[in-house]
Amino acid sequence: MKVKGKPVVWSYAGLDNSGLAGQIADVRTIQALGAHSCCVTTAVTAQNSQRVVAINPSTKQQLESQLTSLQELGQPNAIKVGLLPSEDSLQLLIAFLEQAEKPIKLVLDPVIESSSGTQFMPEDVIEQLQRLLPLVTVFTPNINELARLAGQKINSVEDIENQAKTLLASGASAVLVKGGHWSSQQASDFFVDGQHQFWMHSDRQETDNTRGTGCVLSSAIATALALDYSVEDAVVIGKMSLNQGLRYSYPVRHQKGPLAVQSWPTDEQDMPRLTKQYAFNRFHFPSLKNQTLDLYPVVDSAKWLERLLPLGISTIQLRVKDLKDKELENEVVAAITIAKKYNAKLFINDYWQLAIKHGAFGVHLGQEDLDDADISAISKAGLHLGISTHCFYEVARAHAIQPSYLACGPVYHTDSKQMPWIPHGIENLGYWNNLMQSYPWVAIGGINADRIAEVASTGVSGIAMISAITKVQAPEQIVNNMMQLIEQHRPVV
Repeated sequence: MKVKGKPVVWSYAGLDNSGLAGQIADVRTIQALGAHSCCVTTAVTAQNSQRVVAINPSTKQQLESQLTSLQELGQPNAIKVGLLPSEDSLQLLIAFLEQAEKPIKLVLDPVIESSSGTQFMPEDVIEQLQRLLPLVTVFTPNINELARLAGQKINSVEDIENQAKTLLASGASAVLVKGGHWSSQQASDFFVDGQHQFWMHSDRQETDNTRGTGCVLSSAIATALALDYSVEDAVVIGKMSLNQGLRYSYPVRHQKGPLAVQSWPTDEQDMPRLTKQYAFNRFHFPSLKNQTLDLYPVVDSAKWLERLLPLGISTIQLRVKDLKDKELENEVVAAITIAKKYNAKLFINDYWQLAIKHGAFGVHLGQEDLDDADISAISKAGLHLGISTHCFYEVARAHAIQPSYLACGPVYHTDSKQMPWIPHGIENLGYWNNLMQSYPWVAIGGINADRIAEVASTGVSGIAMISAITKVQAPEQIVNNMMQLIEQHRPVV
């Protein structure tokens, strides 16, 4: 990204003079994730890893001058809000947001008290915090802050979910309750907005260097929003950044130290597992990691299997949209019979009950199908499973299921299916293939003979096509040509 197009993220927060949390943690995180950071310092705190010595709020004049100087640079792409140590810091922020030319994406991390028990946010600010909530894009309280704001003890998963929804009803667009201080084996966070609610789970990391976790998470979310990711994607990216920061955290003078986000997330171990409920099953699907899926036609009838499998196609998907009841079942049975004859891997799209009943090799599900399908039944039947993904949120959701492969699409613009997604392009396809290395990846969407070489060069396991095969005059010749191109351009391992 060119410098002049680099998004700008403000840290409206307190300065921690020990460099462990607060504004310094915000700036490090924002810049590591590829945005430019600006600061409005609401307070200069004197603290270290053991205690808070003093909180020195900025005066109204100091806050106004900082805001004025930044306003002359233009409106920020997002703002992360941390310590609000005075009524002035709250009121000036609200006034700025209400007068902005267009709504500003804002992430609020309510820094009410330090881990050592020192109260950062005065009672009069806490009482007025509700005035800010309608302007908040994502509100990120931890369990203790949630209890303080809700005025109730948090004793259960249900309490977390109910109180988060209460905050949502108070005006915030989305609430992410941080579970790092609550859950034991897993660090689990609860998210809710007007469309989704889910839990994000990550294995708890054994480290004492956890200063600034809330600062890192909220500033990472703000940066992802500034880069135009959806709210759901942004919280997943925030969680990944937090996990990375924990892995690279370090002590300071043998005392507890800070997180250290290094870069945009590039490691699978940082990806959370996303589930609808707090408790979730760990499924076991057969792995395809050591097998290449190669050219992967997606066809609408068993007749296509008769035409394509003799050419050497080893993986194929049956996607039937216009048949029902017995006609549908007969088509599935015919396809399974043909696939077994050629020892091919046949995935049945959507109709998992029929795939189980007649012993198909596998099932492919879209994200919209995951809510209705019995994932446990598919797993117990020993079938392979492929899942479509389009974004961070959906990859995290699929990662909780641990399927046999993941599909990434659309790589290019496609007319085969109406999608709200911007095409990934080769760069993002390569990113996903390199990030989530436990899974074979299948590329799909807008791929044709002219593009197949560059797709194969990313190292993906399979390349799925629909119209480039089924809507041409000589599909057999096209298939043979594309199979050769894949073999020629696949990276040598």
